Amino acid sequence: MGEREQATLIGFGAIALWSALALLTAASGAAPPFEMAALTFAIGGAAGLIYAVARGRLAALKQPPKVWLVGVGGLFGYHALYFAALRAAPPAQASLVAYLWPLLIVLMSAALPGERLRAKHVVGAALGFCGAALLLWGRLGEGRPGAGLWLAAGCALVWSSYSIASRFLKSAPTEAVAGFCLFTSALAALCHALFETTVWPANGTEIAAIVALGLGPVGLAFYLWDFGVKRGDIRLLGVAAYAAPVLSTILLVLAGFAPATAALGLACAAIVGGAVIASR
Repeated sequence: MGEREQATLIGFGAIALWSALALLTAASGAAPPFEMAALTFAIGGAAGLIYAVARGRLAALKQPPKVWLVGVGGLFGYHALYFAALRAAPPAQASLVAYLWPLLIVLMSAALPGERLRAKHVVGAALGFCGAALLLWGRLGEGRPGAGLWLAAGCALVWSSYSIASRFLKSAPTEAVAGFCLFTSALAALCHALFETTVWPANGTEIAAIVALGLGPVGLAFYLWDFGVKRGDIRLLGVAAYAAPVLSTILLVLAGFAPATAALGLACAAIVGGAVIASR
């Protein structure tokens, strides 16, 4: 297996971790979004910082301003816009528009040196988006979207742009993501202080869920994604990202937080089919 294939598999690890986001969030209590972001990004950043120190790579955090702008802009910008979109539009509609980011990654990859955008990648990503839409179809008519959908579209544009821009910053080591996480945590804490009321975890289960979020979906996942998009097949990663909402729903079903539906089966078929087409 070549370096590109290995990096792609590492990127898949981020998608697998993101699939646990909804389940762990459901178990983490009633903390508001920015408070949760501040706590989890602090945990994820601290874990990365410890790893960098242990490897003697602390100097990796010394990066040019443009690297910090891309890193912090991507992590904080995505989450801030996503939280705002969920407040301004029905969650199902906002989530579906936000999940345009994998398709945008596939389309924007045509601008990358050495990458060729083929019809199979577009078809695969489109099928993945259809799969995500099937999961949310029954709730898309709830409420009036308003400006929230524009915020969700901005969210999708920020994350896809961050992923593509990371490819142009290959010289920045993945350990630098620890600094991005800590800076994002500080910004989220500021937003929490300005706009939210603090709600502390009520028991050990909620504390454990928050720690797990910080170490996994809001921690290790960003390091894996950084490595994957910089050195792997970014088009295939974009298509495969649509597996996250399906895997997330499956985990919620297994944990008893959601019912199994025919839409889940159809979504699985669409996303797996899209991935097969894109990877052939």
